[in-house]
Amino acid sequence: MNIDRPRGAPGFTLVELLVALLVLSLLSLMAWRGLAVVMDSRDHIQAQSERWRQVQSFFTRFEGDVRLAVPRGVRVASGIAPAWRGRPNAVQAPLLEFTRFSGAGSSDAPYRIAYGINAARQIELWIWPGLDMDADARPARYVVLADVRRFSLQYLGPAQTWRNGWPTGPAGPALPLAVRVQIELDSGETVVRVFAVHA
Repeated sequence: MNIDRPRGAPGFTLVELLVALLVLSLLSLMAWRGLAVVMDSRDHIQAQSERWRQVQSFFTRFEGDVRLAVPRGVRVASGIAPAWRGRPNAVQAPLLEFTRFSGAGSSDAPYRIAYGINAARQIELWIWPGLDMDADARPARYVVLADVRRFSLQYLGPAQTWRNGWPTGPAGPALPLAVRVQIELDSGETVVRVFAVHA
């Protein structure tokens, strides 16, 4: 039995409705996949932004500490430790240890801090409770940057040459002119910064 709709009567045929639904389904699928890509990209960009904010925060902290360095050694159980001690291959000890003022005012009492990398590939800030310490004085340790593959420091001497360790000798200056920081992140990026030491 063939039932024809009268000409000019409103409505769609079944085939027209199925084609429209198919086109609408394809458009929805493409929009959903596009939205998923945009959301994944947004999450990746947010994670990268947070990572670089942490790196910048570390460098800001390090620069502030270096700017307040003071050429004052400290008494330790084995004698006098230099005002600035850079050890390129330190194990179980910080790579850099120095004395700094606690603030920009000259009346502030100096204290001892250090930077090193631990076995969990985190850069740590060490802060001692005072300057002239007894043998059992332990520093407080704080993680300032995580996921670091390599952390290295070099020091600019008076001859304008970079050295891996400091001090250069018993008659050399107590503080270097500048310090170069190189960090290799777990993601593969290498960041290098140079900071002047103001004494």
